Amino acid sequence: MSGRPTLAAVAARAGVSPSTASLAFSGSPRVTPGTRDRVLAAAAALGYAGPDPLAASLRRGRSGVIGAVVGERLLYAFRDPVAIQLLDGITEVLGAHDVGLLLLAGDTGRPSTEQIARIPLDAAIFATCGLEDDPALEALRARGVPVVAVEGPVLTGVTLIDIDDRRGVADLCRHLHDLGHRRVETVAMPLRLDGTRGPVDAARRARAHYRDVRHRMEGVEDVFGTVPVFEAASNSVAEGAGAGRALLDVPEARRPTAVIAQSDVLAAGVLQAAAELSLDVPGDVSVVGFDGAELHWLGDTRLTTVVQPTEEKGRAAAQAAMDLVAGEHPADVLLPVSLRIGTTSGPPPPGGGVPGNAP
Repeated sequence: MSGRPTLAAVAARAGVSPSTASLAFSGSPRVTPGTRDRVLAAAAALGYAGPDPLAASLRRGRSGVIGAVVGERLLYAFRDPVAIQLLDGITEVLGAHDVGLLLLAGDTGRPSTEQIARIPLDAAIFATCGLEDDPALEALRARGVPVVAVEGPVLTGVTLIDIDDRRGVADLCRHLHDLGHRRVETVAMPLRLDGTRGPVDAARRARAHYRDVRHRMEGVEDVFGTVPVFEAASNSVAEGAGAGRALLDVPEARRPTAVIAQSDVLAAGVLQAAAELSLDVPGDVSVVGFDGAELHWLGDTRLTTVVQPTEEKGRAAAQAAMDLVAGEHPADVLLPVSLRIGTTSGPPPPGGGVPGNAP
């Protein structure tokens, strides 16, 4: 026999109909054990590996695959503990439905719009704050692929899974304010994925793409008013350390008494910079974050942070995707966050509680 063996050939060799052979491969209880053994033996003799899953998916009208768009490169998804927790929550639900997950890179390294238009997906989850004008989002919506957005974008027909991060950051800032801090600065996640790092001016802020970044800046302003913001080029420990050195390696009179990082990963970098500069945390400077990530490398240091339910967020996103595939219309979800006070926040050093947030 030339070419790839077919199910029909297996059925003929086993002496059954093609439909019975197909049921045998699917494990249907309608096929007796003896018949199933005969079909599998015929398949082994012919070198037939089983029905083509793509053809089966086309017959069902579904691919059995949900796409997840993650920020930056795929490598980011496997380095960021929050991204890992989110994906854990997503796969927990999809696995229970026997549905696969396809990871797609964010703004950099993503397949072309033409490729995305051809990828067979039942639904897509924008797992890290997609953009309203994202070409991939537009291509998927044009195909009629249901979309779930995690923390954005906010679009008609797109189910939103969100957290109350503005309120969480405001609670964090009230904690610092109550301790006596007035001279504070923010280390922000990227406002746009264009490699920019450094102080954020009004024009840059007005062009911020990401809702979570905007909301966390607004949470700071709700308590402290306008404060200096230093943008990291990516959400990484190295970027946090670089930002920390820029903010802390200055004369004491200009040094912030507290640094508010928009993620725990960035906060870990600021802690690293403080240690390099022989600054005591929290005696010389308080450092706080956002996420509630498990940063085991910090040892006994317990970061003061806002804890978000990351795995629950992933589960909610995956369940919403499955509901959309089933033709339902799931409601938007807003998940609460909570303040966790650790060992990295305390009163400002003597004389450090005076106002001084002008750049």
